[in-house]
Amino acid sequence: MANNRPTAHKNKKHLARLEIERRQTKAIIATAITVVVAVILLIGYGILDSTVLQARKAVATVGGETITVHDLQVRTRMQREQLIQTYISYAQFSQLYGFDLSAQMDQIVSALSDPVSVGQLILDDLIDGVLLSQEAERRGVTVSEAELEEAIRSGFDFYPDGSPTPTLTPTPVVYATLSPEQIALVTLTPTPTATVEPSPTATTDAEASPTPTAAQAADATPTVTPFPEPTATPYTEEGFQQAYQDNLDKLKTVNASESDYRRVVREDLLRKKLFEIVTADVKPESEQIWTRHILVDTEEKANQIYDRLANGDDFGALAVEFSTDTVSASKGGDLGWATYETFVPEFSAAAFALKVGEVSKPVQSEFGWHVIQVIAHEMRPMTADEFDQAKQAAFEEWLADLRLQAEIVYIEGWDQYVPSDPDLNQALQDVFGTGQ
Repeated sequence: MANNRPTAHKNKKHLARLEIERRQTKAIIATAITVVVAVILLIGYGILDSTVLQARKAVATVGGETITVHDLQVRTRMQREQLIQTYISYAQFSQLYGFDLSAQMDQIVSALSDPVSVGQLILDDLIDGVLLSQEAERRGVTVSEAELEEAIRSGFDFYPDGSPTPTLTPTPVVYATLSPEQIALVTLTPTPTATVEPSPTATTDAEASPTPTAAQAADATPTVTPFPEPTATPYTEEGFQQAYQDNLDKLKTVNASESDYRRVVREDLLRKKLFEIVTADVKPESEQIWTRHILVDTEEKANQIYDRLANGDDFGALAVEFSTDTVSASKGGDLGWATYETFVPEFSAAAFALKVGEVSKPVQSEFGWHVIQVIAHEMRPMTADEFDQAKQAAFEEWLADLRLQAEIVYIEGWDQYVPSDPDLNQALQDVFGTGQ
């Protein structure tokens, strides 16, 4: 019996050591599992953050309503794709017909090279969309599903009930209604509806670089559109459905869904409805004056001309002799009919303050010194284009006021979410086999 005690003691120590090792192994395994689970959770959160949570983050708020990262990224990618397709169209048109569209193409390259600027444009447009939606709700303006569907179908030139017949509104010819005293002021009577010839008094875009043939071939500046423009399809339901699906497939390449597309169409319909309401009171007429002027480079010359006119010299003759505005000088200084916005502010302020037949004292502008005479002053009918421009200006002014009244917050760091894809070079590689 005595011989068994050491063996039993040894077995107990062995078992105790095994138990300790078992517990250590169990602890190591538990720790390893905890680490693996933590890593999986971190990876999962990262994926969730980049695909779901980040997309829901706010980049701006409008009256408490959120504009998300998803909204910004989808619309920006749509716009970049539109700019790229416009660039490709210009490039193909240049190759086929030899038009020089390099200035327009450079403008697109410049825009695509500055993603944040494109993002800013899109974010402002998204803010306008929210403002208009909120205003539409206040006014009880809605878009039905039937209207939405009709707009989508017409966007693809698909009209199940037949193509709409455009209504043409001819521009009326308006003749001068001048008194004998007004007619006596001039020897040249311009056609009242004629376009005013460019002159030094007209407001100009300093950055404009005219390229007539290119402008005729395509609009000089690509129109900003929030989604790809669908192409015309055969007038069959099957043809429309195929074209619609092709467009959705194309939108998927910029991570846009069908709901994103339909939202854009709905916003556009709301904008059009509000446009009609807001511009309903805009009348197709504008205050205009018919003027002539003499432009010289110094105040001294202008004062001398003013004195000669006061002494009875003929305005037209002095314009031909002295005016540096070569466009109007040959016509006795005649500038024709024009609105207030036609001229630079200094000229308009002086001219619209004159009575008919009155001659202004010398007026300085960036072009020099003007002596101005008003031949006629009245409300005149607008052309169709002028009326459209007036309504657009009224709507933009209304929308600007809406923005001023709204609580708009840009979330700090919103620009870090602006995408830089699709890429122009990659698109050119796909189409032409070479980059820009």
